[in-house]
Amino acid sequence: MAPPTPLLAVRGSEGLYMVNGPPSFTESAAFQRDSGKNCKAVAFSKDGSLFAWCNGEKVNVVNVTRAELLHSFDLPKTVCLEFSPKNNVLATWQGYATAKDGTAGVPNLQLHDLRTGKCLKSFVQKKMQNWCPCWADDESICARNVNNEVHFFENNNFNTIANKLHLQKVSDFVLSPGAQPTKVAVYVPGSKGAPSFVRLYQYPNFGGPQSALANKSFFKADKVTMLWNKKATAVLVVASTEVDKSGASYYGEQTLHYVAASGESAVVQLPKNGPIYDVAWSPNSVEFCAVYGFMPAKATVFNLKCDPVFDFGTGPRNAAYYSPHGHILVLAGFGNLRGQMEVWDVKNYKLISKPVASDSTYFAWCPDGEHIVTATCAPRLRVGNGYKIWHYTGSVLHAYEVPADEEMWQVFWQPFLDGVFPERAVRYQAVPSQLPRAEPRPAQAYRPPALRNRPATSSKLHEDEPPQNMKPQLGGCDKPLSKTALKNQRKHEAKKAAKQAKADAHQGPAQIKTPQNALQNTIPAMTTGDPEVDKKIKNLKKVVFLKMCAHEAVRK
Repeated sequence: MAPPTPLLAVRGSEGLYMVNGPPSFTESAAFQRDSGKNCKAVAFSKDGSLFAWCNGEKVNVVNVTRAELLHSFDLPKTVCLEFSPKNNVLATWQGYATAKDGTAGVPNLQLHDLRTGKCLKSFVQKKMQNWCPCWADDESICARNVNNEVHFFENNNFNTIANKLHLQKVSDFVLSPGAQPTKVAVYVPGSKGAPSFVRLYQYPNFGGPQSALANKSFFKADKVTMLWNKKATAVLVVASTEVDKSGASYYGEQTLHYVAASGESAVVQLPKNGPIYDVAWSPNSVEFCAVYGFMPAKATVFNLKCDPVFDFGTGPRNAAYYSPHGHILVLAGFGNLRGQMEVWDVKNYKLISKPVASDSTYFAWCPDGEHIVTATCAPRLRVGNGYKIWHYTGSVLHAYEVPADEEMWQVFWQPFLDGVFPERAVRYQAVPSQLPRAEPRPAQAYRPPALRNRPATSSKLHEDEPPQNMKPQLGGCDKPLSKTALKNQRKHEAKKAAKQAKADAHQGPAQIKTPQNALQNTIPAMTTGDPEVDKKIKNLKKVVFLKMCAHEAVRK
């Protein structure tokens, strides 16, 4: 049976509607357009079968596959919506407000049973940040952060707290994806000179620090982002400060930490200084990509030992997006960058295409792993709103721009469960398109008036670094060395080269070259890929050269 066609939901001043994905791109009849201009919240269920939205009057829930209205809730001020993973519960959040006399406001977080339409439970949730309860994928556990505690409910019974995880000033937590047993990553910010820390627990073993699966403490953290991999074996923690006290960065200071459920932890060493713009796990859960460093930024793929596997060099980029199957990686520069994208085959590390999506504020992979959508949305940009659907080979298959007096606020794909769309072989030739291929005009560098009639000179502010494979190639052995073994091997090679140079220097004056060529010819030029080791080798060459010159002077 042919796989289904994903839908693209579009929300804006023109209303809320859905567009059929490739290849038709027509408005879908499965969803009747809501022409109201007050639609503030929309959400698909995890499997894409249900869709909910608030139009300023009611919250409606429809079955997309059957084009059937299931429920309508009288919650006109709803601004956030979320389905539970198995479509049993719909969570809605309205802004919290106290009464005019100062008394406490009414509960503003509601959990609705989608089978009966009844409200299961209401809570007071004052902050919009982290408003939604977190469910395990099988809905056996649901958790909320309440007053320095994480409360756990079982089997959607919200009248009884089944378990509590109490830590001093717990700020955030994330449940692991996948099957049982469920793991919990919690973050506690530092205070009074004590470091911040992230701990991993396995539910329901919360009996103090000794029961933790892993613990990672660190300074310089005002907030963190915790990212589980798909197999729930490790967490990446991006710790960031609001202000860089050294003054080197406007974006504050970031560090990247790796914490495994087995208890191992490490700081991911990034070769270039500067902000960490984005970190993304590969769907295979054994690699992750980091985009970091002052512009032009570097992008590197690391393995679970935090060793670099492939370096994409430098370029104008600040985001990384793996395809749903994990075989393609897009490196992109959006926001204050020009929208340049690099599409890579990450199995062979070959560049597929380099399209440009100018002024884009949004990017998302289609669940089929073949297409992507880029969009320019308000309020980030109020001019030129619209979206484009691309094939990853660089062809624009469909483009829509809203009228000048209208705005587009949001676009997003209908999600599907893993396995619905099979992985296809990577293509390098651009697929045919009825739209003309947009060739970006080369940017002209600014030249002051006094130089405009003179021949152009090629001068760069920086040298671009090319991509390079970081896996060690050792005598046809495919198994990569550990980080320690690789460092020891490089030190051994450096010592061997220095020893050989010293032996050559003692053979006689006939072997001594002119000073400017002596160092170059006695010690073979080599680069290891590790900046620290290269620096030590360079210093060692200088010492050998000076000793050779001194020895020659004594002999004369």
